[in-house]
Amino acid sequence: MVEERLAALPTPDDLEVARLGEARIPSPLRGSGTRFVDDTNKVLACSEAGEAESRRGRGESLPAFEAAGPRSDLFFDPDTTGCGIVTCGGLCPGLNDVIRSLFMTARHQYDVRRILGFRYGYAGLSSKNSYAEPLFLETETVGRAHRLGGTLLGSSRGAQDPNEMVDTLVAWKIGALFVVGGDGTLRGASRLCGEIERRGLKISVIAVPKTIDNDLMWTQRTFGLSTAVEAAQLPIAAAHNEAKGAWNGVGLVKLMGRHAGFIAANATLASGDVNYCLVPEVPFSLGGEGGFLSTLERRLKKRRHAVVVVAEGAGQDLVEHSAGAETDASGNVRLRDIGIFLKERIEGHLTSRQMDHTVKYIDPSYTIRSLPANSMDSAFCQVLGQHAVHAAMAGRTDMMVGFWNHRFTHVPLHLAVASRKELDPHGEIWQRVVQTTGQPADMMG
Repeated sequence: MVEERLAALPTPDDLEVARLGEARIPSPLRGSGTRFVDDTNKVLACSEAGEAESRRGRGESLPAFEAAGPRSDLFFDPDTTGCGIVTCGGLCPGLNDVIRSLFMTARHQYDVRRILGFRYGYAGLSSKNSYAEPLFLETETVGRAHRLGGTLLGSSRGAQDPNEMVDTLVAWKIGALFVVGGDGTLRGASRLCGEIERRGLKISVIAVPKTIDNDLMWTQRTFGLSTAVEAAQLPIAAAHNEAKGAWNGVGLVKLMGRHAGFIAANATLASGDVNYCLVPEVPFSLGGEGGFLSTLERRLKKRRHAVVVVAEGAGQDLVEHSAGAETDASGNVRLRDIGIFLKERIEGHLTSRQMDHTVKYIDPSYTIRSLPANSMDSAFCQVLGQHAVHAAMAGRTDMMVGFWNHRFTHVPLHLAVASRKELDPHGEIWQRVVQTTGQPADMMG
């Protein structure tokens, strides 16, 4: 479903996953028919035969991820281990599914009795904040959580003092912390691991990658993307109906995607009614004979309607920015509203050409991100949660659960946040977008 511009392949050393110590405790899953994963089970980082053969020809080893899955021996004793769960950053379909899967796996497969949910992101782990005390999770608490959008634990943005967060984990006797969030959250988890190691503590920190934009490296997909693409079909269909119902009608839909256009591109392909898809990875200009506005004008003269889908991070170089860009609590630059900007520019251009027109602008972003997960995302979340618990109980730490070459993997956190995944403007998916929309491959004026 997705295709990304890849960074250079990691080295075998980059892929080494940290361990808290030797796993010596027999897993309670023994005798249950569970198929255990051996530590030698690896998932190749490259997927093309040519790359593999080239490396072998040079006498180089093939970098490979550690495979995710249950181990026959554990580091933590389930009878005495406490687990914590925290969700951070913006809302995303599937958060409650992950919380439920983490709980159900820890409680009903490993028989962990004490599982806490820390409230409102990392802020709830900081001893200086007066947030509510953590929730003691039970089956009744999370049993139907996956039917709801949002997160039952609450969330927040922004960094907290790792020293204070470790104090909280020690105070609540937490042996394994599950962190659900995006790149900023994962960087915070890595700093947390650094403080834990500095103190010589045996606390596992396992991340479940959460970004609706699908922009985390070394995982093919992240939960929420499938739901977002599906949910975007209704506003796109509405924009199409509005556009066709008016003379020179333009339906303009803004979708999420700060730095990556995966939602916009896949929603465009799923719809089939979109005429222009604008994403952050593919620059475009407004003016000039080959620019967006002139191209749109020519289409309207020919077809009398157009549907435009734009990712929120597209065209930011065109929007006037004030000196000293504002940032949110996580340090992300606050983007200017490209949707409103384009609406005004489209209207101004068509008015200057004395073309009667109607422009309808739809922004469903917050509606989409707060939805419950669809069936595909829900199933994906279930497996992510299971593998996160398996990794923690086996003593892994400072890692996230990834999905690579259609296998679930262990990815060191430093590798996951070393760069950002983006849509490849020269790749097959963007070529399909251009072919489906009929838009020019180059709209640079």
